[in-house]
Amino acid sequence: MKSRKYDLLVFDWDGTLIDSAATIVACLKAASCDLDLPEPTDQSARHVIGLGLDEALAHLWPGLLPESGRALVERYRHYFLSRDHDIPLFPHVSDGIKGLYEDGFLLAVATGKSRRGLDRSLEATGLASYFHGTRCADESFSKPHPGMLLDLMGALGTRPGRTLMIGDTTHDLKMAENARVASLAVSYGAHAEQGLLAHSALGCMRDFAEVSAWLTANA
Repeated sequence: MKSRKYDLLVFDWDGTLIDSAATIVACLKAASCDLDLPEPTDQSARHVIGLGLDEALAHLWPGLLPESGRALVERYRHYFLSRDHDIPLFPHVSDGIKGLYEDGFLLAVATGKSRRGLDRSLEATGLASYFHGTRCADESFSKPHPGMLLDLMGALGTRPGRTLMIGDTTHDLKMAENARVASLAVSYGAHAEQGLLAHSALGCMRDFAEVSAWLTANA
């Protein structure tokens, strides 16, 4: 039997397992229009995907007053909640995650989503039972702080050298670097391949079938 290099595989959610980047961008733009704020470009809105919502809004609209920030969060959530039940998993994700679970890996999610948002999405996609642990930005530090990875490793009893982070943004890869954890990038999500390749990921996959094949051969 082939020896295993990693015990714990940690996945980002939006843009890595679920095809939500375009919806997030549209909701950020709609919320900004409601409050007469400058509309973010597609590129700037995609850049903040993966951050906690408060951190994302502060990046897009620096100097936003607290009351405006609260209103912006409310409008963004209004739009996103009206659409999130229709957001699909990427092709091959459902079978791929099930296969990794059946192969005996510990599986986890580290995401900029809220706890309520992730739990709702896990149930809607049917993936909830496959993950041994999850951590969200509203219960830890936002990426790229290593807190979510450190929390998951502590809870699941694994070490940095036996953990792999899989994500679609530079925030995911920087979080892995900060936690001294290896990473695998995917280029079909929020951030462009060129930016991902500037980091120390072990590879950059172009669809989830490639992710599964890489993990089967290398993890």
